[in-house]
Amino acid sequence: MAKKKAQKVDESSYSMETHILYGKNFSDKWDYSHHVTAPISSSTTFRLDSVERGAAGFMQFANTLNLDPDEAPIFIYDRLGEPNKDMLEENLADVERGETAVSYATGMGAISAVLGILTRSGDEIIAHKTLYGCTFSLLTNWLPRYNIKTLMADLTDLKSLNSLITSAARVIYFESPANPNLDIIDIRSIAAIAKEINKNRTESEKLYIVVDNTFATPYCQRPLELGADFVVHSLTKGIGGFGADMGGAAIGRKEFRDLLLLYRKDMGAVLNTKSAWAIMTYGLPSLALRMSKIIQTSIKVAEFLESHPKVHFVNYPSLKSFKWYDLARDQMTDFDGNFAPGGIIFFSIKGKNADERRAKSSKFMDYVAVNAYTLTLAVSLGHSRTLIEHPASMTHSVIPADKLLEKGIEPGGIRLAIGLEKADDLILDLKKGLAIV
Repeated sequence: MAKKKAQKVDESSYSMETHILYGKNFSDKWDYSHHVTAPISSSTTFRLDSVERGAAGFMQFANTLNLDPDEAPIFIYDRLGEPNKDMLEENLADVERGETAVSYATGMGAISAVLGILTRSGDEIIAHKTLYGCTFSLLTNWLPRYNIKTLMADLTDLKSLNSLITSAARVIYFESPANPNLDIIDIRSIAAIAKEINKNRTESEKLYIVVDNTFATPYCQRPLELGADFVVHSLTKGIGGFGADMGGAAIGRKEFRDLLLLYRKDMGAVLNTKSAWAIMTYGLPSLALRMSKIIQTSIKVAEFLESHPKVHFVNYPSLKSFKWYDLARDQMTDFDGNFAPGGIIFFSIKGKNADERRAKSSKFMDYVAVNAYTLTLAVSLGHSRTLIEHPASMTHSVIPADKLLEKGIEPGGIRLAIGLEKADDLILDLKKGLAIV
């Protein structure tokens, strides 16, 4: 087998902002030492020059813990692995401070994979009550078919958590900030609870912490550093950055890599090569620059909305009125330790009751969809353009209307995902929209 070239640069001497531009200084996934940008692979299958090489490639797959670290990969078929995905995974693990990352076709593919390898029939998942609509559907519509139960709870209330953890509990799952209301979950404290419980559990009975870090991105928060076992991402959002490529990733300890790879191979949620290349080439390297700009703009927009007489409330981590302001300041930090409150704002327009607030929100969004230059009515987030949507009727429509408040979602709530526009331009369009309600 081919051996790695000697690595000449001590990468630890450089900042993470530079790391995400250059990625791993050396990768055995592909010899691209003469390329400034890694080449794109267009093959779904790879030529093998001997049966012995083919056998060796299949022996390598999902057997990473037993591989010689100096052994170069043998690529066989895209669903098993290929250079662009493997290089992207190295860089994602690096930026999230994890030991390994495995990419998927979507964020839901990554979530399904992590929960798929950690649970089996009879197990239980404890999840925060406020979740992305598709995650909620996975936990309540699909996993119960395999006799995997999910207990929904308010994980911002740590006192209630211990009473929910039975011997069948295998996963504590949450988003922080939560989608769409920006609930902040104390990752360190929940990890400490799990650690204490695991002292009396066997390896097969362990309780794992899984955090969806899509809203924050690794620029604003790194849950593995705070004690989580796994981080999942929709790469389509902030890491991808431009709304042009779908993808997902699961990041954690290297002992789980083989299971995550096998799950991807057998379930088929494989990130396509061209999206892997684009996210690795354009999305991840520009993350720090984009998020820095987005945060500056988000702070100004949130402050404007909070001061507007027609606005009922604003949830945004940098506002001192935000319920979890102190916790957010503690755990949402950039690579240099500065407060990084992210780029999502959740707010509502005043009304006599929930129905009136919902009606006014719809009127506001219908207006800006047609008349605003800088506000695009669309789902998703982390885009170069600011996207605005109504979670109750769009991304979270799977949740019954009479259960929205129970799940922590204001029926008239508006989710604003800030892009790269100038703050004054966004405020101009928001003023026009609020004037008509």
